[in-house]
Amino acid sequence: MTVRELSSAPNLASLYAKALLSRGGGTTLPDIELVRPEVVVDPAHVAAYADVCGFRYSDELPATYPHMLVFGMQMSLMTEPGFPFPLLGLVHVENRITQRRPLRLGETFSARVRAANLRPHEKGRQLDLVSELRVGEETVWSAVSTYLRRGEGSSPAGPRAALTPPSPTGLWHIPGDIGRRYAEVSGDRNPIHLHPLTARMFGFPKAIAHGMWTKAHALASFEGRLPPAFSVEVRFKQPVLLPAKAAFTSWHTDDGWAFELWHARKPKPHLDGVISGV
Repeated sequence: MTVRELSSAPNLASLYAKALLSRGGGTTLPDIELVRPEVVVDPAHVAAYADVCGFRYSDELPATYPHMLVFGMQMSLMTEPGFPFPLLGLVHVENRITQRRPLRLGETFSARVRAANLRPHEKGRQLDLVSELRVGEETVWSAVSTYLRRGEGSSPAGPRAALTPPSPTGLWHIPGDIGRRYAEVSGDRNPIHLHPLTARMFGFPKAIAHGMWTKAHALASFEGRLPPAFSVEVRFKQPVLLPAKAAFTSWHTDDGWAFELWHARKPKPHLDGVISGV
């Protein structure tokens, strides 16, 4: 695998412009690992992220925050020549984050991103983007983001079971501008999140919330109850159309917590997840 070192964070505006022109078409994933050897966190940016996602202000980084540090690198990889799919046609379907210890303001990290595991799916093909933060030789944080390219699937989907939402433990009132607010701190300005008009260009009746915002907002509800090292895994299901009311529920498991997010009035699941110790 070729290691390519980046001296600074990729320019997201230029990457989105590149993504609009990208058509994909390769048959394999790029054999490249992108590396930023020195990444220092901006405390003001962490505070802005905490405000948008519902975390408390602290010198410990929210476990979802490092996604902000690697997202541009992921985009850079997905706009490489020969990447098999156009970036704007990919759907983020799963995300697993593992925090090996608390990450703190003032630390210097090295960040690494690579693509892996291109494989068939019943609705098309999917792949993983694997991201890591290291301090020295120690991997302190890692994530696997699974993306789906819809198309000819490997096998027909089975019949859907009837859905019964669980009893909620909380109600989220999600404002219509949360997509734009999260885009400001994340740089993820995918048109589907910004405005109903641009969302309709991609087949959505309204703007939709970022999946990683829903994950972060869910994780924020567990602050003060999590161990120093843990893994949090979610599956993104039906999109949250903005503005929205969503029913959140969580419960203890043998190894930690489980949680779900549903439409407040319909049997429409948005997200489910588990938190477990490592």
